[in-house]
Amino acid sequence: MEVVSQHSPPCCNLNRRLLIKKRSSRQQVKIPLCRKRRILCSKVHYRSESRALSNKDHPLLNGKVTRPSKLVEGFSGDSNGKVIGSEDEVGSMSESGDSVTNVLIPGLPDESNGECGAPISSCFWEWKPKFNVHYEISGSQNVNSPPLLFLPGFGVGSFHYEKQLKDLGRDYRVWAIDFLGQGMSLPTENPTPSSKAEDLVWGFGDKAEPWATDLVYSMDLWRDQVLYFVEEVIGEPVYLVGNSLGGFVALYFAARNPQLVKGVTLLNATPFWGFLPNPIKSPRLARIFSWSGTFPLPESIRKLMEFVWQRICDPECIADVLRQVYADHSLNVDNVFHSILETTQHPAAAASFASIMFAPQAELSFREALSRCDMNSVPICLMYGKEDPWVKPVWGLEVKKLVPEAPYYEISPAGHCPHDEVPEVVNYLLRGWIKSLESQGAAALPLLDDMQSENIQSSIAKDLEFVRQGSNKSVIVRYMGSSFSLWNRMESYFTSRFAKLETK
Repeated sequence: MEVVSQHSPPCCNLNRRLLIKKRSSRQQVKIPLCRKRRILCSKVHYRSESRALSNKDHPLLNGKVTRPSKLVEGFSGDSNGKVIGSEDEVGSMSESGDSVTNVLIPGLPDESNGECGAPISSCFWEWKPKFNVHYEISGSQNVNSPPLLFLPGFGVGSFHYEKQLKDLGRDYRVWAIDFLGQGMSLPTENPTPSSKAEDLVWGFGDKAEPWATDLVYSMDLWRDQVLYFVEEVIGEPVYLVGNSLGGFVALYFAARNPQLVKGVTLLNATPFWGFLPNPIKSPRLARIFSWSGTFPLPESIRKLMEFVWQRICDPECIADVLRQVYADHSLNVDNVFHSILETTQHPAAAASFASIMFAPQAELSFREALSRCDMNSVPICLMYGKEDPWVKPVWGLEVKKLVPEAPYYEISPAGHCPHDEVPEVVNYLLRGWIKSLESQGAAALPLLDDMQSENIQSSIAKDLEFVRQGSNKSVIVRYMGSSFSLWNRMESYFTSRFAKLETK
């Protein structure tokens, strides 16, 4: 397969047709790639969080987005410049009364000790005129390994998967994309230009450009974006990994295109998105709403956004959200904070946010997509941070109930973004799950290699230990088997509480 690496020329026209074989029992998948497309790539230097692609090289940047050189005043921080203060203690998983086995797992590549992570390339792919999709890729030299595609949550982008790109890119071919309307996949031109000499805020004009007439940043748009990206850029079936909103999109895409999916991993996937009815699923109900995220924005929405956006893009507000979703407040999240702040400075960010918030729901609900994936035998793996204040564990357990054969790993302490908070654990579990699927079950699932099948039907817990920046860390991961139920969880909880009372 032809791929664009960090050494590729800046612009490439690729015209190809691929024939791909899957290792599973599904039939051979033939993906025609016959449309010319442009890809602009550059090397990414993540240690300094700077890109070799200068602002003037792509209209998205246009010299207007600047990264603050220091933390915004009012943020808590230590000598290492951490956005989230380290004064809060990190919670741990409640004991269940059973013994917990310690397991030593690999850490991330330690560049201070000469360990090299996979190089990452930052690219722009022209899906269609005016629709430029930003993505990052690593491990392109691993031509015989399975491809992985990471889908981000709301408000972030491919930068949120840096730790997966650098680590898993040593073994696999790894892609991470920015959804249209987010990250660096925002418009490069004003979708509703006005008569003003220079529009400082895009999307607030009275008339949409022809290319933006039907534009709405919705679940259906992102599903199609993933479809064309898999077909035209990757060129073969993939393992999808999605966090939060990205988890719903991954499931939705897999439900519609099971022949292009080798497996789906849900990382604290949001079980719902959107408030307005889908025009295809509920056409009569959809007609009641005169506006559903299209351009131009109605006058009332413009006035609302002028008020709301000031709060949303406030640095302190961004920091507050990060404090909520990360359980470990000693973690350095500067890169995430600054990348989100950069996105809010884009002239199209406010209007894109409005379009996303008022976009219609997906044609399939989360439950319907999950059911369809199960019906088509799409492998699913569940990894949920236990301390997530938004997608609480009960949502993950509900998914587990609908697909009881799917492995479920509850990670603690970890919040809404376990892949960024405890990437060592998530990467370890991903490697093990993919290895088990690729070997058609010959390799055991993660944490189960020393267990008998009759002992893994309910749940087990193990303490995963690893080294991070010279310090020993540990996280408890609970695997829940096919016969696990909420009653098992309640019984385990009360058993541990009574055991503690007896020892006092």
